[in-house]
Amino acid sequence: MHHFIDLLDWDGDHIRKLLKDAAHLKKEHQKGKTKPSLQGKVLGMVFEKPSLRTRVSFQAAMAQLGGESIFLANESGMGTRESVPDFARTISQYVDAVVLRTFHHQTVVEFAEHAACPVINGLSDYYHPCQALGDLLTITESSGKLAGKTLVFIGDANNVARSLAIACGKLDMHFVLSAPKGYGFDKPFMEEYQRRVAGDLAEESDPHRAVGAADIIYTDVWASMGQEAETEARRKSFAAYQVNEELMRLAPPEARFMHCLPAHRGEEVTDEVLDGPQSVVFEQAGNRMHAQKALLQWMLVKG
Repeated sequence: MHHFIDLLDWDGDHIRKLLKDAAHLKKEHQKGKTKPSLQGKVLGMVFEKPSLRTRVSFQAAMAQLGGESIFLANESGMGTRESVPDFARTISQYVDAVVLRTFHHQTVVEFAEHAACPVINGLSDYYHPCQALGDLLTITESSGKLAGKTLVFIGDANNVARSLAIACGKLDMHFVLSAPKGYGFDKPFMEEYQRRVAGDLAEESDPHRAVGAADIIYTDVWASMGQEAETEARRKSFAAYQVNEELMRLAPPEARFMHCLPAHRGEEVTDEVLDGPQSVVFEQAGNRMHAQKALLQWMLVKG
């Protein structure tokens, strides 16, 4: 049984196969020829955090592939009404896989240790591997290949940045983080990255220099869910890290702009960039579903 908690345990060849499957499933969907490969399968979805893309993309993916999904929010009582281990042991008797969207990454790890079915990290405070899969599919579509491409992440070294850094390292891509002092990758992550990935990861604090050779310019909100108390302090720290037309002009003209959404327009990115010709943000959002179809199909059928 294989879980999808982060991308550290997945090698480059396996990720490429998933992306190839995702591209095939997307083409089939566009032609109206989707096959019910998950008929009779049930996906449990346990979300501590609100969601648009993660919830709808997983539910739509299961429905389109002939399966079903069950959604549980905070009222399910995981970790409060009953322990995480007991919750995991129970729900995995009813469903074929579980997607978790949690505040704490340790909740996903603990759940997976006790579950009797595959567990997918739909987002935690430390990693967001499903987002990275959809992003890789989008980069493949917009750039034609992955190896040798440079992704520049402007902003906080958050859960999305960590997952993307690992993904780039696994697929021979260059990853550059441009963040203000104090918001770079934490020491435990860097140690784990060097031990298990050892890819091309660089940090450049000046965003104007960072984007000079970018194929992809990526950003995210300055304060994630759970960091609301830091909002004003982060606005001051990240004021010089907005992705705007001036910054995009410093990148190669073929560079594409990406954002995992939701966006705080006028903060980390301007309307002109988000809605501009270099943006692939909404195609990126759509690709979450197709990448997750490939993941679900692998975990519930192929795996």
